[in-house]
Amino acid sequence: MLLALSGLIGIAVGYFLRLIISLGKRGSMELEIRQMMLDAEEKAKGIIAEGEKRAEEKVRELSSEYKERERDLKGTEERLVRKEEHLDTRQTNLDHEQESINRKNEEIQKTREELESAARAQQEKLEKIANLTAEEAKNELMKSVEKQYETDLEGRMRKLEIASDQKLEQRAREILTTAVHRLGNSVVSDVLATTITLPNDEIKGKIIGKEGRNIRSFERATGVDVIIDDTPGTLTLSSYDPIRRQIARIALENLILDGRIQPAKIEEAVQKAEAEITNIIKKKGAEAAYEAKVPNLDPKLIMILGRLYFRTSYGQNVLDHSVEVAHLAGMLAEELGADAAVARAGALFHDIGKAVDHEVPGTHVEIGRRILQKFGVDEAVVKAMQAHHEEYPYETPESMIVQVADAISGGRPGARRDSVENYIKRLEELEAIANNQPGVEKSYAIAAGREIRVIVKPEDIDDLTARKLARTIADQIEKELQYPGEIKVSVIRETRVIEYAK
Repeated sequence: MLLALSGLIGIAVGYFLRLIISLGKRGSMELEIRQMMLDAEEKAKGIIAEGEKRAEEKVRELSSEYKERERDLKGTEERLVRKEEHLDTRQTNLDHEQESINRKNEEIQKTREELESAARAQQEKLEKIANLTAEEAKNELMKSVEKQYETDLEGRMRKLEIASDQKLEQRAREILTTAVHRLGNSVVSDVLATTITLPNDEIKGKIIGKEGRNIRSFERATGVDVIIDDTPGTLTLSSYDPIRRQIARIALENLILDGRIQPAKIEEAVQKAEAEITNIIKKKGAEAAYEAKVPNLDPKLIMILGRLYFRTSYGQNVLDHSVEVAHLAGMLAEELGADAAVARAGALFHDIGKAVDHEVPGTHVEIGRRILQKFGVDEAVVKAMQAHHEEYPYETPESMIVQVADAISGGRPGARRDSVENYIKRLEELEAIANNQPGVEKSYAIAAGREIRVIVKPEDIDDLTARKLARTIADQIEKELQYPGEIKVSVIRETRVIEYAK
């Protein structure tokens, strides 16, 4: 009982103590809160005062900046106003100057018209007095001056011509010499012979065969004529087709080496020779295109090109000549700034028509044009090759280069062989052109036809006329004769006075 009572008392005492403590703490917290509120109010007042102070400073600063900007804008406005006034003044001055210029132009035009009118009146008056028109007076004056200063004019013309010729000749010589020296090919031609050397004369009987059976079979299979005469150790193959001659030559040489000459063997040997010639043609055509630096050609075009290996012109192998012309044309084009690839291709194909000219009607130039057009060769290449004999006009710089390169290749010493009859005929024609000119006393073709010296009658030809005569002869030679290189025309006018002392 006491224990329960004491427990209740303890609980009550504890509750009372707790209540007292709680009330004490509550009073303390209210004091703290009130103190915090007072501190916050003080701090807020300080912040507000600081803000108001800063705001006042910012207002003063912005007000000062605004006043400064306002002064700047006012100064700018004043400058613009002054500039506008200056421009107005300048425009007014320009308008006055333009009016003044217009007035002066009108005055000048009026003065010019008055001068032209006075000049026309003066000219009409002079023409009336002299009974000559202005053109007639001009011609008379020119004739008088020309006659009076003929010697001076001629000397001046000669000096200018010599100076110009020397410069052009020097430049041309440099270009051509560079091209020829860079090429440096041998001019000895490789001509395939049609004469067969026999080991002995007994083989002639085997070639002829019994009652001519073998020789008839050989001629029928090859299409060539076999000429066997009394010349020891040789026989001749004759045909207009160089390919047939070479097939016959190879077949006959193989038959002679084999020793068994009969119709069956002849046909077999001819077939082998045809295959060998076809391979040679293909190989030579490809080698020529590669050496001339003309790539990407149609195989059939290469075959036609290779046929030139068995053609000669004046003793010069046509394929070797074409490759040489291609090299020369390429080097000349590089020196002159033309298209070297087009020049090389045009030069390589310039004689391609000769490969089939005995099979197709027309000149080799026309045949060559048709061949190139058939295989789709560039038109620029066709134009470059078609003018090398002047059958077509020079349409491009490359066409002139091909013609020059062809002349260089054909005109080099030893490059070609010509008959004595043709040589003499050319010299006679050259002298005949000069002798047919009025005032010519005699003429001589010298330097293997590279120069012609014309002696004129001094009483009929004066110095100026002599110069015109040289040009006339040169033009007629270019028009009527075919020749490689160039021909120098020298007109000589000489006056000799002879007296005798007795």
